[in-house]
Amino acid sequence: MNTPDASAVSARVAEVRERIAAAARRAGRDADEVTLVAATKTVDLDRVRAVVDAGVADLGENRAQELLAKIELGAGVRWHFLGRLQRNKVRALAPWVSCWQSVDRPELGAEVARRAPGASVLVEVNLGAEPQKGGCAPAALPGLIERLQHDGLLVSGLMTVPPHDGDPRAWFAALREHAGALGLPQLSMGMTDDFEVAIEEGATIVRVGRAFFGPRT
Repeated sequence: MNTPDASAVSARVAEVRERIAAAARRAGRDADEVTLVAATKTVDLDRVRAVVDAGVADLGENRAQELLAKIELGAGVRWHFLGRLQRNKVRALAPWVSCWQSVDRPELGAEVARRAPGASVLVEVNLGAEPQKGGCAPAALPGLIERLQHDGLLVSGLMTVPPHDGDPRAWFAALREHAGALGLPQLSMGMTDDFEVAIEEGATIVRVGRAFFGPRT
């Protein structure tokens, strides 16, 4: 496996940060309001380390086994769990995950609360009612959030992956409206193809993979 070119990686990171800054300016926002998470699904350790060395401290994983294989990156990394999560994986992940972005049901929240009391979580919302995706229905949000808070979790916001087809802007605006109605400040939405639109619609966290690492294998 070839060693990543540090200068090329740094250039890609700088380009993404400039795109974030430009999108924030268009929305009349400060770029510092947006957390950049490098999505590392299927990416080997050396390439992830190169992005960390280029200044990206927040990493996101979709698979428990992949996150656990990358914890040697060190204490300076903040891990976000992004994917659909089985309750039996929570115990192993609990020491490492800073933000659980895909909590979508009470049973999962209860297990996170048991293994990581007071943890920061985002509720994943399935805005398009797509059966192949995780996420709770928008109508279920108030009850789920109340339950998670009762369990002692810090519910800081919402996360979504919009339907693949069509303009994502309406979906991002809808998530912003749900979060506003619930008094939640954090919005995790937007990936490589649409993070600029997401920022224009209020995203505070964007999850970028291909812009750093290329197509997934």
